[in-house]
This record gives sequence, C-alpha cells and structure tokens, in this order.
Amino acid sequence: MKRMSIYRILAVLVTATIIFGACTKETSEVRLDPKLSTSQLLDVTSSTATVVGFVVAQGDGFTEKGVCYNTSANPTVTNNKTAYSGDDKSATFNVTLSNLTYATKYYARAYANGTNGTVYGEEYSFTTLPVVPTLTTAAITTITGNSAAGGGNVTVTGGAEVTDRGICFGITATPTIADSKTTDGKGAGAFVSALTGLKGNTTYYVRAYATNSAGTGYGPAVSFKTLIDLPTVTTAAVTGITKVAAVSGGDVSYDGGGTVTARGLVWGMSANPTITDGKIDGGNGLGAFVSNLTNLNKFTTYHLRAYATNSAGTAYGADVTFTTLADILTWNIPGDYVEASYPGSALANWSPDKSPQVISTIATPDKLEGYVYMANASNAWKFASQNNWDGPNYGAGAAGKLDASGDNFSSPAGYYKINADATALTYTAVKTVWGVIGDATPGGWGDETALAYDPASRTWRGVIHLTKAEMKFRANHNWDFNYGSSSKDSKLNAGGDNIPMAAEADYAIVLDLSHPNAYTYSANRWGIIGDATPGGWGASTPMTWDAVKNVFTITADLKSSGQFKFRANDAWDINYGGSMNALSPGGDNIGVPSDGNYTVTFDPWALKATLTKN
Repeated sequence: MKRMSIYRILAVLVTATIIFGACTKETSEVRLDPKLSTSQLLDVTSSTATVVGFVVAQGDGFTEKGVCYNTSANPTVTNNKTAYSGDDKSATFNVTLSNLTYATKYYARAYANGTNGTVYGEEYSFTTLPVVPTLTTAAITTITGNSAAGGGNVTVTGGAEVTDRGICFGITATPTIADSKTTDGKGAGAFVSALTGLKGNTTYYVRAYATNSAGTGYGPAVSFKTLIDLPTVTTAAVTGITKVAAVSGGDVSYDGGGTVTARGLVWGMSANPTITDGKIDGGNGLGAFVSNLTNLNKFTTYHLRAYATNSAGTAYGADVTFTTLADILTWNIPGDYVEASYPGSALANWSPDKSPQVISTIATPDKLEGYVYMANASNAWKFASQNNWDGPNYGAGAAGKLDASGDNFSSPAGYYKINADATALTYTAVKTVWGVIGDATPGGWGDETALAYDPASRTWRGVIHLTKAEMKFRANHNWDFNYGSSSKDSKLNAGGDNIPMAAEADYAIVLDLSHPNAYTYSANRWGIIGDATPGGWGASTPMTWDAVKNVFTITADLKSSGQFKFRANDAWDINYGGSMNALSPGGDNIGVPSDGNYTVTFDPWALKATLTKN
C-alpha cells in the first residue's frame, strides 16, 4: 500500500508538470500587436526640435525606433528620419531633429521597425522659428564734414517680416542699434540712408541692420572719415548799449575737427554781415570772446554776428540786432507851485532835481513832453535842462519861444500838457481837463464824461457806468488831445485804438499821465466771489456804485460756512482780501460771522470795506 501511494503521487506530479509546462508554453507565445505613440513635442528652435515617442506594445520586438519627418503630411522612414540611440529597454524615447530649415512647417511621427515591418505613432506638426535677417552694407559716399550717404540690402528676411531697417554708426568698430542709427523703411531689398550730425575729421564705422521678430541682423562693418567741418559759433547778446558803443562777442563751441585760426565779430547796418564788412578780431581757438563796438552812430540799428574760421571756411552765429541810444532829453520844471501841487511827496519848490519833468523819446529825441499839475491861483516856473541851475535854463521869450535869459512863466491853476522843442527852442503849455468818450460812455461820442483829478495819487479818476462798447480818453471837448490803446493793454498812446469794454457795469476808471511818454489807465468793475457768496468760487457777484457814499456796494445772502474776496473784471489778475480796514492785493479770504443778509461796501481808492448784517 505504501509503495502504491508513492507511485500514485509521482504520477500526479508528472501529470501536473506536463500540464503546467503545456500551459506555460502557450502563455509565452501570446503577443500583442506592436503599437507606437508620438507623445510630445519639445524645444522647437529655428533649426531643431525634440519629438518624444512611446512604445505602447513591442510585439515581437523592434530592431530600430526613432522619428521620421517631412515638410508634407504623413512622413515615413523613406523621407527623413533620426533613429533613437539611447536605452533600448526604455518605453519612452526622445529624438532631436537637427539641420531643419528656419520658418518651415514640418510633420513628424515616431516609428519603429520590427519583424512585421514599420509601425508609426500619431503625427505632430510644428513650424521652426525664424532667424534674424541677412543683409549687406553699402559703401559710404558723398562724404562731407558733417554728413555722408550709405545704405544696405536685406537679402534674406529670415522667415519673418522685416519691421525696421537702416544703418547704425559710431566711432567704435561694431556699432549696434543702441548707437546712432537711421530708419529707412521695412521689408526686403536695397535701401539708401543719410548720415547727418557727424563730427568733422572723424573716423566712423557703419553697419546696415534689419530687424524682424527673431531679432536684429547686421551687415559687415565699413568705415570712412569725414572731412574737416565748419566751426560752430554763437553770437553773444548785446549789452552796454550807449549812443555810440555796445558790447557783444561770441563762443566757438566746436572747431569742426580742424584748427580755428580766426574768430571775432562782424557788424554792419544790413542783415547777416560777413568778414567783408566791419570786423573785430577776437583771437583764435575754442571758447568765448568779448568784442567792443565803438564809434557807432546815435539812434541807429546795427546787425552783428560772431564768426569763426578754419581750413573748411568761415561760419557765423545768429544775426543779432540792436539800436544805439538817441539823445533822449530830460528837462525839469522847477517853480513855486511844486509843494502845493504835489502834497506828501519829496518834491520841493524851485529845486530842479526835485521837480516834475518833461522827457523826449527815442523817435523824437529833441521833443519833450509831460503833464504838470499847478495848484496855486498863479504859478511861476521855468525849464531847467539839468538837475541843477547850471543851465541852460529857459524862461519866456517871444510868443511861444524859449529864452535862456527870459522871465519865469506864469500860469493859472490847472493840469498842463507841456511840450518843448530843444532844437527850435519853442514850447506850449495847454491846460487840460480829462474825461472818457465813446459809445460805451453816458455821453456817447458827442462829448466826454468828466473824470476828477486827485493830487494825492497824481491821477484822473472816477466811477462811470459803461456799456459793452468802446471808449477813449479825451481832453477839452475836442480831439487835440486823446488817448487809446493800440497795444490792447493798460498802455496808452496818442490817438490810439478805441478801448473795448467787456461787459456793462459800473467801472472805477484811473487815467495816469504822471509819467512822461509812459501813460497808462485802468477800468475795473468789481464784485465779490467765494463760497460765502451766491456765485461761489465759480463766478463773481457784481457790485454797483453808490455815488452818495462813494463806494461799490452789494446786498446779498452770505454763508458763515464760507469766505469771500473782492475781485475785478471776473478774473484773478486783481483781487483784494485781508483786513477790511486795509485790504491788500491777493490778501487772505474774508470770513462771514453768521448766515444772513448783508450789505457789503468796497472803496477802490482807499482799499477799505464794510460788512453789515441787515
């Protein structure tokens, strides 16, 4: 029994081994079909790209694997291929394709060769990147001391649009677009460039350039040397102008690459004088120099220019003009009237240096004029040609004549326009009373509306209601003496243009004739402005003139949460604030003690105001 059991067990083991062996052999012979995947595309450049393959099923095994590629779809190993040379046991393999053409679309897929042929993975497409353009640099021509002509030719665009091209240049051997450059269009082909702003006698290096999305490409460098250029010189401002002399000069800031052998100033009475005209030597070399012009004519307009000379020629600075002074005269009007007529001033009776004056102009150097107020019932006076009594001094001669030995002039009280001719030795003294006239004034163009003379301020003044029209200043109910403003500002000139009024309002008018040949006026309408007022800070609330109290006035609701100021002509050129008893130009805003209805007054002459709650 025991031996039979052993035999039976051995039989079972043999049978099991046979069955297991048969099963094992059957299992090892099961093979999946070979399968390959193209799984990834990496690192595309202008000439390379990396493709990743993956062996999904090896089948009976592969003898070679890699990536095939072409410029048309469905590439095969008969087109272009790169075999993988790495670890054969790795399912993933990376293959780098090289020597590709830039800016070109490629199709690629993994492949593997086995006993049953070649299998392929999925197809990937990619486009290689562009490269910088290729170009040549043209020879340099038309060379001067500060310019030249060049250019280049974009022969290959690099597979992308050329968005900028030109030449770059400098004094180092390989200039780039970070140096000086020109811009000469875009695209392929030849172009011409102009080099400007060069320094004379200097070696420059030039390269053509072209830029696309890949960057900037450069042509070969060429060099050239500029010629000696003209110097650069500026003309100095004219100072120290007298009747017969002036001072100017210049500054040579650049020698043109040569040697400045001469420099100085040229001058004459015609524009753009040259070295063939009047010339003043100023030395040589670089730097500033000063030139003195002498023996000039009185009241004459001259032209002058600085010059500098080197081997290339002579260069000039800008043409500058100036006019020598005329014999402007100032005569004094001393007399016994001065202290009574000019109260509160430093002027004194019979003191030429402390008297009103008459003055001539550049245009009429021998004709003097001015306005003089004489307050006494009878006033004695003379002309003194100096600030002392050394003479010549003039009194009354024969009708309208000046006499160096003549008696004092005698004039009744009045505001006089005094004229004197220093050559003809004649004079006039006409009493004047001034006002405003025009279609803006109450009297229209028929007659002037009177102003009053104020000795303390030496001005004519008054407050007159004017319309939005025009006016002038006129004296004595005729047109012998009248002033307008041709310069459209506060300056007056005899017979000048009408003065327009911006709006209808009550105007405080001041006519100042106290400065000979420099007569001025002001015409101001007044209002209050601020966040305490009805118009806020955006618009003035107008005031009207109270002829009884001689103040501008307004009654309005004001707010204690705000402040206000007095402002003229709806503009900020003239405004007053600060203390109500002593207003100051541009002074602080004025507060309101409490909300309510107030009457506000403003005296434009005394610069005082009141704020009264109703």
